[in-house]
Amino acid sequence: MDKQTHSFQAEVKQILHLVTHSLYSNKEIFLRELVSNASDACDKLRFEALDHPQYLEDQPQLEVRVSFDPEARTVTISDTGIGLSAEEAIAHLGTIAKSGTREFMAKLEGDQKKDANLIGQFGVGFYSGFIVADRITVESRRAGLPADQGVRWSSEGTGDFEVETITKPGRGTDVILHLREGEEEFLKTWRLKSTISKYSDHISLPILMRKEEWDAEKAEQIVKDEWEPVNKASALWTRSKSDITQAEYDSFYQQISYDTEAPLAFTHNRVEGRSEYTQLLYIPAKAPFDLWNRDKRGGVKLYVKRVFIMDDAEALMPVYLRFVKGVIDSADLPLNVSRELLQESRDVKAIREGSTKRVLSMLESLANSEEVSEKDKYARFWADFGQVLKEGVGEDHQNQERLVKLLRFASTQADEGVSFADYVSRMKDGQEAIYYITADSLSAAKNSPQLEIFRKKGIEVLLLTERVDEWMLSHLYEFEGKSLQSVAKGSVDLGSLQDEEEKKKAEEAAEQFKPMLERLKAALEGRAKDVRVTTRLVDSPACVVTEEGDISGHLARMLKQAGQAAPESKPTLEVNPDHALVKKLGAIDADDTRFGDLAQVLFDQALLAEGGVLEDPAAYVRRVNALLLG
Repeated sequence: MDKQTHSFQAEVKQILHLVTHSLYSNKEIFLRELVSNASDACDKLRFEALDHPQYLEDQPQLEVRVSFDPEARTVTISDTGIGLSAEEAIAHLGTIAKSGTREFMAKLEGDQKKDANLIGQFGVGFYSGFIVADRITVESRRAGLPADQGVRWSSEGTGDFEVETITKPGRGTDVILHLREGEEEFLKTWRLKSTISKYSDHISLPILMRKEEWDAEKAEQIVKDEWEPVNKASALWTRSKSDITQAEYDSFYQQISYDTEAPLAFTHNRVEGRSEYTQLLYIPAKAPFDLWNRDKRGGVKLYVKRVFIMDDAEALMPVYLRFVKGVIDSADLPLNVSRELLQESRDVKAIREGSTKRVLSMLESLANSEEVSEKDKYARFWADFGQVLKEGVGEDHQNQERLVKLLRFASTQADEGVSFADYVSRMKDGQEAIYYITADSLSAAKNSPQLEIFRKKGIEVLLLTERVDEWMLSHLYEFEGKSLQSVAKGSVDLGSLQDEEEKKKAEEAAEQFKPMLERLKAALEGRAKDVRVTTRLVDSPACVVTEEGDISGHLARMLKQAGQAAPESKPTLEVNPDHALVKKLGAIDADDTRFGDLAQVLFDQALLAEGGVLEDPAAYVRRVNALLLG
């Protein structure tokens, strides 16, 4: 066939115009796309050769080669795959039958016109070569055709392309990119190798490049006529688990996470059913520096049929599992999947749900193991990632029950590692609620006067001291039928744990101190919502509590520290009728000015003991000094 000139299909002309004029970012993906196409061509030959073994000719080796010529300014991607006939070259390289073409062009014409990754997402990868090349030549021969029926296709990426018949001894395809001015970086071995390693390491075929050695005499790198593989030629996650060593799993984790340590745990599974996919997911041994950035995209890489699609596919993992690293390779998703499509896809939803459950199962295995080493691993995990996992209690209602069982706290009986199940197993006979207290620190929680009656009766109280706890508790009300109750909210009611004599004594004290309580209310008007006698105190004279339904003092302080407005809520002052200071207060005459000062000091001290901040510290100091001198 003599040289013929053909016009591109109208849609191709539009794509080529956008590719050559709009794509600036991440130019290197042209190599990913062309290597992926070359790999696909080899896969097609492998399949067709099952029925036509003669297609393999005298070259059974399936491989991809990448080379460059600095003088000619060319980069060549060659394969020994199925190849193209002249008719196929005209049909496949001059027209597009992809349904995603129109959407692809709409994306490029919109806000994402500089995103070169789009070209890979929409299956028009061949044209990505024009991002860096002002002319592309394709020389190919289809397997099974004689050598003199090869074809050369060439174009400058404008309106036309030329096709002619050539003699090509070997089957397969050579894509030759004639680089534009300014794209010389792709004429370097290290640049091509690093790009192949980044995007194509998983391709099961060998990707070969010429060896390069240092010439001491010339003081430069010399390219030798000897080929070597530059990819591992095997996607780790596609191999059988029995064929992979722990060292290989660890090495792969370090490669994708840039972590210097081995992972804490991992899970590797092939899932079949409505959605078919492979997952290789890791839990790091330590928290990354950006763990608290909820806007950070996830750490899971998405592949479709072993073709790398995107880093940090946040749609595949909930935000509270943003620390998970790994790979998910789908057999069902289209290669043109975008971040927007990921949000809407039913297959992606199934993958997300399945992967979430798999990670939770991995954590449950560590948490519930009888082996000390595994329990220690979970303790390490909780120390670094526990606060993030707590976010899931409010965000993932589908898995809330599983997440709640993974929670760990400090308590009045242990400084760490107490689960709800542990707590329930130690509950007193007749105890109906799980008691907890929130505070700014473990020390503040332990020494809160609100714990005194619980400590006296040996009732365990969970100590919640992390910022996320208050938010979590707004979504968590009970565990296995046991309600969660704050010891700092409402009047304390220990039910059957409080004997009749104690209840009767409390009622008598409330009646006896009624006049003093009225005087305290008047003295503390504007500061205290109410004043009452309590049974929760043993050693302290007073404490402040929040009424049920009101915002706690701890949460109010956190909101203010974050620069947010906290709902107006005044605490209730509870006094201990058996304390000497309260008795002294009750003995002061109604017209004695000391009563007001002592009432304010009592309230301020209770506020400080709860972890609160005084609005007027100087006034408190003056009152205390006056009382000391008096």
